[in-house]
Amino acid sequence: MARIFEYFVVCGIGPEIRTLDGNRGYHGSGVMYLPSLLDQYPPSNHTLYPPPPPQLPTCVLPAGVEFYGSGFDSNDPSTFPRSYPIVLTEGDGSKIYVSCIAFRDPVCEDIAEAYRIPANSYADKCICLVSRSPSFGILRDALEEIFVLCFSSSGSSKPLWDVIAYSVSNVPLPTPGKDRVLFAIENSLLSVEVPPKEGLPHADISFQPLLQCLDVDNVIQLFTAVLLERRILLRSNMYSLLTLVSEAICHLIYPFRWQHVYIPLLFFSGVDYIDAPTPYMMGLHSGVDTYGLTMDGVVIVDLEHNRITTTEEIPPIPEPEYSLLRGEIMKLLYPNVVGIDQMKATQGNVSDQYPRGGNRPWGQEHDLQIRFTFLKFFASILSGYRNFIENTATQVFNSQAFLKKRSRSTNQPLDPMISQFLDSQGFLDYLERGLGSDENNYNLLDKLQDAIGRGQNPLSVLPSLMAEAEIITISDPGVGISGAKYCYDRFPANVRTEEQEEKRKQILAAASGVLEYSGRHTPSSLSVLAGNDSKAESLSPRERAAERERMVLDIKVKLQGLWVRLVNLGQTDDPLSSFEYGTILALIESDAEGIGGSGFVECIREHIHSGLNCQLSEEQFIAVKELLKTAISRATSRNDMATVRDALEVSAEMYKKDMNNVSDYVQRHLRSLSIWEELRFWEGYFDCLLDRYSSKSTNYATLVTTQLIVVATHMAGLGLHDTDAWYMIETIAGKNNIGYKHIIKLRGYLSHVRHMFVGYWGIHSVKLQSATTLGLPSPRAQDASDDAQQPAEASGIGRSWVQSMFTRDTSIRAKSFSRVGKWTSDNSTLDSSENGTPRKQDLSAAGQKKLQTSIRTLRGHNGAVTALHCVTKREVWDLVGDREDAGFFISGSTDCTVKIWDPSLRGAELRATLKGHTRTVRAISSDRGKVVSGSDDHSILVWDKQTTQLLEELKGHNAQVSYVRMLSGERVLTAAHDGTVKMWDVRTDTCVATVGRCSGAVLCMEYDDSTGVLAAAGRDAVANIWDVRAGRQMHKLMGHTKWIRSIRMVGDTVITGSDDWTARIWSVSRGQCDAVLACHAGPILCVEYSSSDKGIITGSSDGLLRFWENDDGKLIF
Repeated sequence: MARIFEYFVVCGIGPEIRTLDGNRGYHGSGVMYLPSLLDQYPPSNHTLYPPPPPQLPTCVLPAGVEFYGSGFDSNDPSTFPRSYPIVLTEGDGSKIYVSCIAFRDPVCEDIAEAYRIPANSYADKCICLVSRSPSFGILRDALEEIFVLCFSSSGSSKPLWDVIAYSVSNVPLPTPGKDRVLFAIENSLLSVEVPPKEGLPHADISFQPLLQCLDVDNVIQLFTAVLLERRILLRSNMYSLLTLVSEAICHLIYPFRWQHVYIPLLFFSGVDYIDAPTPYMMGLHSGVDTYGLTMDGVVIVDLEHNRITTTEEIPPIPEPEYSLLRGEIMKLLYPNVVGIDQMKATQGNVSDQYPRGGNRPWGQEHDLQIRFTFLKFFASILSGYRNFIENTATQVFNSQAFLKKRSRSTNQPLDPMISQFLDSQGFLDYLERGLGSDENNYNLLDKLQDAIGRGQNPLSVLPSLMAEAEIITISDPGVGISGAKYCYDRFPANVRTEEQEEKRKQILAAASGVLEYSGRHTPSSLSVLAGNDSKAESLSPRERAAERERMVLDIKVKLQGLWVRLVNLGQTDDPLSSFEYGTILALIESDAEGIGGSGFVECIREHIHSGLNCQLSEEQFIAVKELLKTAISRATSRNDMATVRDALEVSAEMYKKDMNNVSDYVQRHLRSLSIWEELRFWEGYFDCLLDRYSSKSTNYATLVTTQLIVVATHMAGLGLHDTDAWYMIETIAGKNNIGYKHIIKLRGYLSHVRHMFVGYWGIHSVKLQSATTLGLPSPRAQDASDDAQQPAEASGIGRSWVQSMFTRDTSIRAKSFSRVGKWTSDNSTLDSSENGTPRKQDLSAAGQKKLQTSIRTLRGHNGAVTALHCVTKREVWDLVGDREDAGFFISGSTDCTVKIWDPSLRGAELRATLKGHTRTVRAISSDRGKVVSGSDDHSILVWDKQTTQLLEELKGHNAQVSYVRMLSGERVLTAAHDGTVKMWDVRTDTCVATVGRCSGAVLCMEYDDSTGVLAAAGRDAVANIWDVRAGRQMHKLMGHTKWIRSIRMVGDTVITGSDDWTARIWSVSRGQCDAVLACHAGPILCVEYSSSDKGIITGSSDGLLRFWENDDGKLIF
């Protein structure tokens, strides 16, 4: 029999301490730390249930763990324990219900000693009961009894973990509608039962908090937003409220289910997840700052102030359903006001259908009534929907026929709210669940519609509760037998296995050893090996030197062993969370003399020289990269250039392979370190190379030239700009007096280095000009730091869809305008100071005047503008000459309209408004006489440009239309999220052919009408190339790892931009990737080709525009 409790879990500070930012070690009491899973029952080696989700510790302590100087104080409410529920969603959509109690608990002595944490410190700890049953009440009651029992002065009759083990292992899940289980925790009797399956789904929560936080109109608006699958963010300063409101609204949309991301309580460090482009429902503590996040289209529900805000209009529920729904809710909440004119004695069975709550306190009857009110709403608004279920190969439900039937019956036009709801995934999921399944037997919506149609009492569809539940008693025979009492001053730890204890000791020993070594070996006491140790003070200088050599050798031997184990980890092991990685990183970070950093680099060099494979797995690559960056940073702070030089060289040997089998070296990911910008480092490195390879038989000038090529090769691998790199090369060459002939020869070699640079980094702009025109610093390559490009590689938290989304670096945003202006101005000049750093010249009056412009705001749309099309002269050209509408532009919006604008008419720019779509307009195109638009309502509408009359509606796509293109010969090319690309003949209103199919939604498309080559890409991360005229697919261009957002085709070249933060250049004829453009710190949302500048422009969510060209101004195709 299934158990009601799956796990009992304890989370808090473990032996490996790390801040929310990923820094290891203890950094004081004002810093938030990552929680860890400390204990669990059943233990991790059992096979009864799947293991707890890995994100559980982060979710149950969403703010992280904080250290305190004191524990519980009855006079300080901030120290009181907090009890709250959370809900986790697994990949298959199933939910995990968790009840939590967070409190302050003393820090374990071994952890405090290892990390030098002040004595008598406290830290946040959380105990949890985990279940697959939404029995919030019993989960909370049982957990609170365990907590009270632990800290009770009278103690427990059994060890606390024995009490926990018996409860988790022996309390069964009751049979729905039949059983009632009684069990006890020590002397407290608890009971649990589950309602029958034939009724409304089990919801062991109160709906009162939802109705107390929001007024009736806001409750209905939130309900509508959820029904239409918008992005919804709940805000409150109480964890419990966020979960209860989220669960309540999910139950109110029964029989439909929320199909998208569902995080009722979002952990604080995951605030960037709000920028997700797909629908979600999340709850976020009101104390978390969301400044700088893109909140366009997000429905923000402020539960503290009864306020809902959004930038996109939410279509209202149509009449008469809206008035009926609002009236029923008002009648339930305010019966003495709404029903003040009603008779006390009513006729017939009216009182049975509409029970009056009076002044009774809110209870389960009220919860049932509010849920049933919304179910009646669905029965009304979907009246007769079963007659339109088709279940054919092309569609499951005939939405258009249903809408027309409803329009006739209500004498109202087609309603956008119902239209959007019928297109939602929730409605489609409901239909698919009901077809051919046993779920129809419990479908209360259908039963309610039938009962209303027969004139029966609507409440008759609910199951009766006449039968008494069978009582099942669970008793613990071990309670009170021994007579012993167990009292605790802290929540006890469970008994650990030998393996767990050994691993804990190793982690703490590594942390303690590193801190001890760092504290004893400071630059001011290098000659004293043991601080105040009397034995060390009695050693002679020679003995101390020998002791130090033995210590250094011991550290290097340990590093060698750790390195070997790190590169030999199995495929299922995560190097970033391994003991080896943590120990190496701790040795590097805490070593004041640099023994850890230099020793680690030496380990890699020996690995390379021994002939072992330098290819790393993805996880090993990230681990080595992070360790090398830390070692270089520490060495730079100590002015240990030898270690920096060695790290630079080994980074050029260690690599991984991407999906295209292209080598990606660690060196490319070290670009963000500032040491590479310093001329003194390269001069020192060059001198080191000369000493290493000098020979009396070698010509000096040739030796200098050869070593400068080596230096230039490393500069190219790091991605230094040509201007900076050549300045430093030329400076070093000039100081060594090699003569102009060798400098010319050196320039010839640099073309080879440039080829390496392009193969390593992709095409890169070397123009450093226009930023000074705006009076801003010159943009440098270090702006696109590797840290920003891969923000969460070293973290094991949140590695789901929401993990890798967006970077929020304020310094990057502050500089974004300077980067946007990098190539837009032609009048800027740069001068160089003595150290080669570009500096700003004064702006001329002409240059300032050139920046002046005028801006007009064109108003007309009632929602966000989502599509824009500019009418070009080529588009409207005819035999007579250019048409007068050249220069017009056409816009589409979330208000479902298309508008034509004439910018030449100041003050009256709006020329026409085209109405016909029922959802957001996503794509627009036009030719001489027609305008075509595509929308989220799956339709393509064709309009007459002059008369603005609707000509045709092209139907055939089964999802949102993402792209439209007018072609010659009265043809239209369209693409949609159903993965198809279709060609239409406007004259006959028919689909000529489905010219392409993708495995995912098509987000972008390009077509060359002169060659008939079509390129399309989207969510499957594949760029597909078709020859439309030959009716065949030419290539599948694979290399991107995430959605492709933008695509451009120029001759034989295709350019793609992706959410994997890269753009790629492809050859259409060869079907191969020619270059990877990788300098952005966020998804690339648009790519474009500039014919005048002969370059590629990429735009990213990091706020930057980048311009890519070759040295001679020609693209490498």
